[in-house]
Amino acid sequence: MSEIVVVYELDKPTAGDAEPSVLRVHAVPAAPGRAAVAGPRTYCGRDTFAMEVSPWKPAEHPGATWYAPEYASLVCAACDDAV
Repeated sequence: MSEIVVVYELDKPTAGDAEPSVLRVHAVPAAPGRAAVAGPRTYCGRDTFAMEVSPWKPAEHPGATWYAPEYASLVCAACDDAV
């Protein structure tokens, strides 16, 4: 299996919000030859253009989930199944 990149689908910030919040956590196959760069589509088929790459690197956490534990409740079920 190729390298997995974790990306965040973000909520648009409203007035007074310092930064956008994470709506959903997706998994993306890495771009060919570039392990830290997200490919164009998540495993569930969403476009990654407006998503933010997570600092969480699954390859750096052997035996752990592909997503950061603090985002477990926001994981995309389709991406999780695909991974």
